[in-house]
Amino acid sequence: MDACLGSELAGVVRKSRVFVVGTGGIGCELAKNLVLTGFQDIVMIDLDTIEVSNLNRQFLFRKYHVGRPKVQVAREALLQFNPQARITAIHDSVFK
Repeated sequence: MDACLGSELAGVVRKSRVFVVGTGGIGCELAKNLVLTGFQDIVMIDLDTIEVSNLNRQFLFRKYHVGRPKVQVAREALLQFNPQARITAIHDSVFK
């Protein structure tokens, strides 16, 4: 990562904490890109569960995930990209 961002910016990225609201189509893509860019402290919140209609646009989810919380499945999938990442999954509403 240092080669792409430079050591100073890569260090800032590694130490930053990011809050992602929603793990739907855009949220999954954003979270994946954050993990692959080097962000290691990510908090995600989403109240929704996976439905069959989600599978064509949310690439982290598979048919056997239907009925499970999106945020928990997204966390599991993202840890496959970087097992050392600290990803917190909150299955709740951001409006509480």
